[in-house]
Amino acid sequence: MGCDALRLAPGESQKQNAYLHQRTTQAAELAAQQEQTSSVLQGLTRTAHRQSEAMLAYYGLPRELPEAETVEQLLGEESNQITQQARQEAVERPDPWSVADNLLELGIALAGVVGGVYGTRAVGALQTARQKSQALREIVQGSELFKQQNPTAAESFKQAQSIQSAETRTLVANIKATGPES
Repeated sequence: MGCDALRLAPGESQKQNAYLHQRTTQAAELAAQQEQTSSVLQGLTRTAHRQSEAMLAYYGLPRELPEAETVEQLLGEESNQITQQARQEAVERPDPWSVADNLLELGIALAGVVGGVYGTRAVGALQTARQKSQALREIVQGSELFKQQNPTAAESFKQAQSIQSAETRTLVANIKATGPES
């Protein structure tokens, strides 16, 4: 499991979008029945509505329900804006470095609460892990900057990386993918 599996809880706009999706599929199911469409289309809209109920149950209801009583509201600009915002939030992934730093900070705080010899040892180990994580991040980012400024050295870097373990190459690739710190 990598950092790609980490997802934060859905935000308000994602919950609103799930609610709008459920209401939209409900309206589509009703319209398909009223317009006496084919049994296939009626079955698809019924299935989509049931599926959207499961998604809404997973996301949870938003604190503020968007306007979704009429088809016009469902197709309106407010609904569209909520969907666009939800999509933007959905594609954003947490920075693995920030998550790791936060977890290490939490561990240090918890170890401090525990106190005693074990708490002191745990704090020391977690602080060392945080320092090593920061150092590794700085080394990789510095190397990437060097390669950008010295393109002729890129081949030498590739050769040096080829003798690294698969675990190290994966770790470095993940660090590169996250880009520089914000």
